[in-house]
Amino acid sequence: MADRKTFDSPWKEILGAYFREFMLFFFPDIENEIDWEKGYTPLDKELRQITRESDTGHRIADRLMRVWKKNGDETWVMAHTEIQGKKEDEFPHRVFVYNYRSQDLYGKPVVSLAVLTDGNPNWRVSEYGQELWGCRTVFSFPSVKLLDYKKDWAYLEASDNPFAVAVMAHLKTLETRKDKQSRLQYKLALSRNLYRHGWTRDDIIRLYRFIDWIMVLPGDMENIYHEKLMDYEREVNMQYIT
Repeated sequence: MADRKTFDSPWKEILGAYFREFMLFFFPDIENEIDWEKGYTPLDKELRQITRESDTGHRIADRLMRVWKKNGDETWVMAHTEIQGKKEDEFPHRVFVYNYRSQDLYGKPVVSLAVLTDGNPNWRVSEYGQELWGCRTVFSFPSVKLLDYKKDWAYLEASDNPFAVAVMAHLKTLETRKDKQSRLQYKLALSRNLYRHGWTRDDIIRLYRFIDWIMVLPGDMENIYHEKLMDYEREVNMQYIT
């Protein structure tokens, strides 16, 4: 298994499984411009080529999708999730590089979107720029900050969007870095809440994996968590995780 302390894999998984929900939750104005009746297509091979050709340091959690605008135009959407848990100065440059490399390699219009998951409220990036002797490059991209959702906790709890669960789990992971007992309680509460939204078994298992992956507990507390979750499943007669 990959290192559970790295948030890369769970974010990538739910980005692929719930791409429209991702757009609706974080970028609703753009979601409204996409013709979802035509579906969307993951471009994993193309993304690997783009990132392999770009010497940008360590990777971020990202997905590249082909979508169609309502006017019929094909567009590519690259969704970046900065998962370092801290300020990352090179992140805007990587977003810029991946964007121009995708256009350079494939000649397609690409929209880059960023989700910042770190715990620094003052680090907010949506632009990359450089200038030398009158030669100037400016690249702007839409971005959202997960910390901004803390004030909307009641909305997150009531939302049926899977990314509300992801945001709550990530925020509580940041909040409980030094308080594992509180993390256990929040992890249990978030996991139990999965059964109250009318989601399918596959949805519940996928979101459970996300919660379990990022809200890491010491071994003895993990055992308590799983025992209590199993008890709850038997109580509601929905033994999905079991």
